[in-house]
Amino acid sequence: MLQRVLRYSLVACGLAVLPPLAQAQDFPSRTIKIIVPNPPGGSGDTSARLIGQKLTDIFHQPVVVENQTGASGSIGMNMLKRAAPDGHTLGVVISLAQIVDRIQNKAASFDLVKDFTPVTLIANNPVGFFVNSQVAATSMSELLDFARQRPGEITYSTPGIGTAHHLYGEILNRVAGIKMVNVPYRGVAPALNDLLGGHVRAGILSISAALPHVQSGRIRMLMLFDTKRQPTLPDVPIVTEVLPSFELARSWVGLMAPPDLAPAITARLHAEIVRILKLPEITETLDKSGLEVVANTPSEFAAIIRRDTKLWEDAATAAGLISP
Repeated sequence: MLQRVLRYSLVACGLAVLPPLAQAQDFPSRTIKIIVPNPPGGSGDTSARLIGQKLTDIFHQPVVVENQTGASGSIGMNMLKRAAPDGHTLGVVISLAQIVDRIQNKAASFDLVKDFTPVTLIANNPVGFFVNSQVAATSMSELLDFARQRPGEITYSTPGIGTAHHLYGEILNRVAGIKMVNVPYRGVAPALNDLLGGHVRAGILSISAALPHVQSGRIRMLMLFDTKRQPTLPDVPIVTEVLPSFELARSWVGLMAPPDLAPAITARLHAEIVRILKLPEITETLDKSGLEVVANTPSEFAAIIRRDTKLWEDAATAAGLISP
């Protein structure tokens, strides 16, 4: 009798683990959706479309990219948070997503650390300080000297309140002892367009968007908010070379899934996406856009999320954008 009970218990335990295993083996069984909580054309959108095209070939299932914009990205982020954790819904996330959400909504509607399953950090998305070609300053030191002499005269465009670009500007004001005026726009494209048109003197923008216009000579890059110089612009100094006390969190774009995604599916997605990101044509395309491919492990990505979320929260608090 005891042997029969034990046998039934073992069978029951075996059946209990079958559903997730079967789910992983059957994945993917239908169209995969990648949510981009930002408008088309940005670094997250570009990354999602490159990855989606390759995943379609690998999985033999359609992979579609959906730009779910609105509420400064929180609409798309909450759609990802509420999606079924079966691997058929993924999302591209930027490093500042939670801070922007807190600034816009006063109370966070999602938690990057707790509400998602990290898959991989796709790439670092370096941000630079740019000026219109008509501005006389040819170095960041010259521009800072001008800003100190004429507080409030330099306006700089950013893709919006609470973005990395905006926070870099606020920290720059504080550390350099200057007062530049932020002019926020709804996205990178209009912020860049007004810099190109001379409506603002400066802009703090993603290199991926601004690089072609630097190469054409319409704008100049004076400084890079990153930990190392950009290979495509080796003469441009990083921020700590100009201001050694500037504490930096990096701007990045990563791929995440809804919470509680099965480890087997997470591992499968991670393996295929990392393989895609290491393809020479993908690396080259992202590199030309100013994106530095990372492709790390889910646990490494989770550690970066925890660290950078704290750094960005401290910066936003110091700038008076959120309450402690």
